Amino acid sequence: MFTADARVLSRIAPSIQRVVIADPNLASARLLVDLMKSLGAREVVTETDEARVMEAIREIEPGLIFTERTGPRLNGENITRKLRRSNLPSRRAPVIMVTADATASTIKGARDCGVHEFLRKPFTSGDLFRRVENVALKTRDWVEGVGYVGPDRRRFNSGEYAGPQKRKADKPASAADAAIAVKDQAMRILAAALAQFDNDPLQAIRATRTQAETLKALAIKTSDAKLAVAAAGLEATLRAGASTKAALVAPINALLLLADPEPLARTG
Repeated sequence: MFTADARVLSRIAPSIQRVVIADPNLASARLLVDLMKSLGAREVVTETDEARVMEAIREIEPGLIFTERTGPRLNGENITRKLRRSNLPSRRAPVIMVTADATASTIKGARDCGVHEFLRKPFTSGDLFRRVENVALKTRDWVEGVGYVGPDRRRFNSGEYAGPQKRKADKPASAADAAIAVKDQAMRILAAALAQFDNDPLQAIRATRTQAETLKALAIKTSDAKLAVAAAGLEATLRAGASTKAALVAPINALLLLADPEPLARTG
């Protein structure tokens, strides 16, 4: 029988006080309710309909969300995409997809819609606890893009592999490498925000604002005066209420001039 470590339970407690479960299978949902309450969850809401799931997330502002992949009136990938692109307080809440359909394409779809973790049915209480522990205690960088919004996909955990090299290849070798990676990603997202602006203007503006903040903080940390000035210029444009692609072209391009050409070439 699995027994969770009391110290770990204490650490994850703030993240699991309120939980939403989206699952059309009532028996499966009840099992998750019982297991989450055994871990310390106080309020657990279950829904079988996509619209009601979103309303439950709006009402209780959960710290953790479980979703089945599919159902008669439910699509877990759609729920996750809607949540990530919403203005709800819980838009960044960890999402764990729980499903018996654990094919390679299903796992990739979960990763690419913004799910944090993947849990294959049937699962043990230990399997569940490890996923909850991961999302509660192992913070992942947030990617605020246009084509993708969610946790850094390079750190996605399907739970299907636990080998010695898992995730290690994505760790920067040094602080300087980490700074370069942050800058490169922000620049790629800014370039994509311009290229995809007409597809989703609101998300493009939100992505642009996030990257401006990221680059400004990075410039201060690395004492990069040119980057700081350019990032501040973009922030000022956004604070002035810029809401069109035309208004953002010049300040974004001023930042892109400071990017390495190779990463931008990979943006597409």
